[in-house]
Amino acid sequence: MINFDLTTEQKSAQLQFKTWVDENVAPFADQFDEQQETPNSMIELLVKVGYLGALVPKKYGGAEMDHITWGLLCEEVGRTSASLLSLLTVHSMMIQTIAKWGTDEQKNLWLPKLATGKVIGAFGLTEPNVGSDARHIESEAIKQEDGSYILNAQKRWISFGSTASLFVIFAQVDNQPAAFLVERSMNGFVSEPIKGMLGFRSANIANLSIKDVHIPASNVLGRPGFGFSHIASTALDQGRYCIAWGCVGLAQASLDASMSYAGSRQQFGKPIVEHQLIQEMLTEMIVQTKAARMLCLNAAYLKIKGEPSLIMETSTAKYFASRVAVAASNSAVQIHGANGCSADYPVQRFFRDARIMEIIEGSTQMQQIIIARAGHQQHLVDQRDRESAKNQKQ
Repeated sequence: MINFDLTTEQKSAQLQFKTWVDENVAPFADQFDEQQETPNSMIELLVKVGYLGALVPKKYGGAEMDHITWGLLCEEVGRTSASLLSLLTVHSMMIQTIAKWGTDEQKNLWLPKLATGKVIGAFGLTEPNVGSDARHIESEAIKQEDGSYILNAQKRWISFGSTASLFVIFAQVDNQPAAFLVERSMNGFVSEPIKGMLGFRSANIANLSIKDVHIPASNVLGRPGFGFSHIASTALDQGRYCIAWGCVGLAQASLDASMSYAGSRQQFGKPIVEHQLIQEMLTEMIVQTKAARMLCLNAAYLKIKGEPSLIMETSTAKYFASRVAVAASNSAVQIHGANGCSADYPVQRFFRDARIMEIIEGSTQMQQIIIARAGHQQHLVDQRDRESAKNQKQ
């Protein structure tokens, strides 16, 4: 059985994260949600404390945080603001993509800037007509004689798309998916902020319009044909890992709010926490949140070990944790009654944000396909091994 005990350093980091978000994020999360924007001052606080560069290798000026500690950070940020979590998510997707697939020149140029927050990264895959079927993106890049490309793309629902200065953009090159590093300063790049979202209202979401943008050869990630199977899968696995942990935080926030409210709210002459049906909802929230956290820890340990099954286990964690976040936030609103529907209580924000968690970085239905296929393949392998062992005995 895997030992899920945290080290002394990880426990210390967890306390530091918890204290920091309680002081710097929690008091303003509802305000940012109402304003539908995360201000630059909040991003600068993340830069100052070093969280944006947490995953950048030390040789490039980052903290090179281990996977478990990073997950604990995502949980605590998700506990206070799902919108701010999305910044850590897309920024880390950019970091991991360049760290794994970038050239030495790309790593030396961009990773130090991503570590210090001089550059904010984001991820552009979804399009007006393409969501989950990402292999059939409609954006197109045409290669020029000098090795550069002319890129035309429309991307939608890009978290921190109105803030980021560097984007990983996917497009077709001769019917092969390719990935490009697109800079906001390039001529032909336009971002349009999106308002009125159900959840993630302060995630600075935007639509991107990229028209006849000249992409130098030095900004190509990998090579055409590797865009989805290698580069996008690396980024999406990182994104799902962040979101899974953030969902644990969101479920914990729903539980904490419900415990506090149920202990102080009086109905029928006693606190509602003493009513059996309320206890049933709280019990489900407690157990399911703990289970989701264990799945995230399992994915973290597999990442550390480099196990081949980590992609499927990360999908499992994201699938389960996002469903737990939805259920927990739903129960939190129910426990709060009419107050739960009011902007005076954060549980209504938790409820709205949780619904987004089941959609981003691969919907619940996409995770079901991934998990079922991987489970079937593992079943065939196990069946083959059992038959092999049986034949050897005979």
